[in-house]
This record gives sequence, structure tokens and C-alpha cells, in this order.
Amino acid sequence: MTAIAQPLETDTDLGSRILKVNHAGEHGAVNIYAGQIRMARLTAPHLLDELTGFRADEQRHRALFWAELERRARPRCRSYGLCGFGGYTLGLITGAFGARAIAATTVAVERVVLRHLAHQLELLEGRDPAAAAAISAILEEEREHHDTSAGHLREDRFWSRLLSPVVSASTEAVIWLGMKL
Repeated sequence: MTAIAQPLETDTDLGSRILKVNHAGEHGAVNIYAGQIRMARLTAPHLLDELTGFRADEQRHRALFWAELERRARPRCRSYGLCGFGGYTLGLITGAFGARAIAATTVAVERVVLRHLAHQLELLEGRDPAAAAAISAILEEEREHHDTSAGHLREDRFWSRLLSPVVSASTEAVIWLGMKL
């Protein structure tokens, strides 16, 4: 019986898969903020400037990953639409509950994202410098989103305890699914 050789994944294949998932994730983040902005007009108008700034950052991140994918002639991730729809839905729901729910959502998402970005950089170190550079370019803003939102939660226990496990698990699931598609 002859074994069929499976092609080995190259370093740029791994980098491209990671970039595709990150691009889809940034699309999800843009849509989380879009949903939250829509609802914050009623529930947390004092956060509108901050949320608009965060969304602009995520739009730049999405464009950065897309530019690198285009350079590599790679399509977007199959989970792109799911990330957009899920993100917008999450943003609408959490935005309806006001400032602390909005902040708790951002903290939970960014905590997972920052952990994944650090892991991705370890995987790509010395293997795919262009992918690593794209990831490194967004780290500081993602950390800023987390830290700014965490500052809104100093007195909060309810929303953090309620939303953190659900939002974190959902974010992990979307990343896992994106890597498998």
C-alpha cells in the first residue's frame, strides 16, 4: 500500500492562516464597536468618542491585515461574515446595557486577543517576518483598548463576572473556528 504524502505547511502558510483569522477578527471588532456605538447613543453617550476612536483603530488593523493578505494573493477567512454578524450582534446586546457592559466586553475580547497575538508572534518568530510585523503593528492599540476599558470597571463586579466568561469563550471559539476553516 502506498502512502500519499501530505504537503508540509510552510512558514508563510502558517503566517497567512494567522493573518486571515486576524483580519476576520478585526472585522468582528469593527462590528462590535459599530453595534455598541449605535446603542451607546442611548445608554452611554459619554463613551461615543472613545468607541468611535476604537472602531477607527480596528478599521486600520483590518486594512493592514487585508493589505498583507492581498500582497500574498490570499483570500479572506471563511469566518469573515460570521465574525461581522456575531460582532455586531454582541455590540448591540452589550451596548444596550450601558457603559460598564460595553467596557467589560472590550476587556474580555482584548484579553483573549492580546494572549493570541503574543502566541502568534512566538510561532512566527524567525519564520514569517512580514506576518509578525503586521501583528506587532497593532499590539499597542489593542493593549490601549483593554487598559482604557479596564479603567471604566474599577468599581464593577457584576458585568465583568457575567460577560467575561461568555465573551472570552465566544472569542476563543471564533479564533479556533477561523484557524480550522
